[in-house]
Amino acid sequence: MISPQLNKAAFDITAIRKDFPALNQKIYGDKPLIYLDNAATSQKPQVVLDRLATYYQQENANVHRGVHYLSQTATDYYEATRTKVKALLNAGHAHEIIYTSGTTAGINLVAYSFGEKYVKQGDEIIISAMEHHSNIVPWQMLCERKGAQLRVIPMDETGTLDLDAYAKLLTEKTRLVAVVHVSNSLGTINPIKEMAQMAHAAGAAILVDGAQAIPHGKADVQDLDVDFYVFSGHKVFGPTGFGILYGKEKWLEAMPPFMGGGDMIETVRFEKSTFAGLPHKFEAGTPNIADAIAMGTALDYVESIGFEAIASYEQSLLKYATARLSEIEGIQFFGTAKEKASVISFLMGDIHPYDAGTILDRLGIAIRTGHHCTQTVMHFFGIPGTMRASFAFYNTIEEIDRLTESLLEVRRMFLK
Repeated sequence: MISPQLNKAAFDITAIRKDFPALNQKIYGDKPLIYLDNAATSQKPQVVLDRLATYYQQENANVHRGVHYLSQTATDYYEATRTKVKALLNAGHAHEIIYTSGTTAGINLVAYSFGEKYVKQGDEIIISAMEHHSNIVPWQMLCERKGAQLRVIPMDETGTLDLDAYAKLLTEKTRLVAVVHVSNSLGTINPIKEMAQMAHAAGAAILVDGAQAIPHGKADVQDLDVDFYVFSGHKVFGPTGFGILYGKEKWLEAMPPFMGGGDMIETVRFEKSTFAGLPHKFEAGTPNIADAIAMGTALDYVESIGFEAIASYEQSLLKYATARLSEIEGIQFFGTAKEKASVISFLMGDIHPYDAGTILDRLGIAIRTGHHCTQTVMHFFGIPGTMRASFAFYNTIEEIDRLTESLLEVRRMFLK
């Protein structure tokens, strides 16, 4: 078993936890909150909350449209986040970073804009067997509109994609591959660089859902050579309602706008309008200014701790939690791939996930129960859902011990 002292050596976990107000509370009267639902959303450090307040109290103005002080100040901070995201992803240009409302919006933007221009009847879109609903349904809708076909990369019982089967699915009909970087329900880390090379060899583009990957480490889009990469701010300790779409310049320049309105135009006449250049062509209307600015603060905060330190610490939490939970008689894990992020999905015998999750909640422990927006994954395993514990860098060895003890208590209750 991994030494708790070794795990804590990378950084000061006590100081980090003090940065997150939500973690320092008791629920149901006297139960210290143990938050293990980070794959659904992360908690926010005080600096992010303060940054939101500062914008609304001192800088509130629309961006890109004013010559006055507040507008210029807000615009500077708003665009500074774009530069920070460019560095995070190692994008070639800041204008390849498109602001969205989240991962789902980014995927839908590509499905509509790329799909309308490049997908025709008889073409094929490839996704994988472990996709979140947000990376399934938009492609189904596109295929229905265009008369295209949806193909699915199978996976095995460990939650590992079958790359031999993937190679066979790639044909001259393939227009786009859409695949998750890290599975939200299984924790599998997919070999994106290899999959991108295979897609490009077949003449197809590739979109990667990075919602579960970015909270655990940087993604170098140039090294991975992906065409599109999407993620959500609220998973990376930032505000809800804000996300990122990275797209290669060549695609974004060629794709038509997703929405029409203010700020995405160059000229407007009743006869015809012309559109602004990147990135504004895809950012119609008054944007989510406050959350975009606060997202930059969230990235600064994570960078101050260090992605490498975070990844190392979270991997130690994953190994420790897997070892501790394995002590529970009858536990069954779902998602045992060799390369995993800090997510554990499991069941305990015939105990329904909802029942166990409800009891844990009353003990102060927040986990996720259900299908995790991956009904197709649950169907593959022949189960209605799982319990899921997902860890962030502010979680501790002691919380994992408490989770294990509480699950043992749940098991004893149902064995009576």
